[in-house]
Amino acid sequence: MLVNMGRTFIGRLEKGADILKSLTEICKKENIRSGAFSLIGAVTSANVGYYDQLAKKYCDPISFNEALEITACTGNVSIKDNGIFVHAHISLSNKIGKCFGGHLMPGTYVFAAEYCITEFMGEELVREFDDETGLGLWKMM
Repeated sequence: MLVNMGRTFIGRLEKGADILKSLTEICKKENIRSGAFSLIGAVTSANVGYYDQLAKKYCDPISFNEALEITACTGNVSIKDNGIFVHAHISLSNKIGKCFGGHLMPGTYVFAAEYCITEFMGEELVREFDDETGLGLWKMM
């Protein structure tokens, strides 16, 4: 699939905001239906997920109730169930540099965070259920 780069948005999330909810709100407000993003900063607490490939389901989120640096947060924007869907993974480190990561889940709260979202133009990325993995994956022609 070939896409063209559309608009690019940069900004800062508010202290105390939920990262996943905030990114989703930005995409809905700006009608970004397909795209990619990155984010850096720090969190006051975090929830990350892990997908059990054998059971084909997400395990209970792993919660971190401490200040952590965001060493990387990257993801994409696509359409799932006819709505805008933000999918992200996050890597976090503590004060001694030990890293943790996984699927970004609700309940990850900003201390400071800056983002860059790039919109894709052309054919939209649409997710549909994949029997083999149990996930909503991009429908590719």
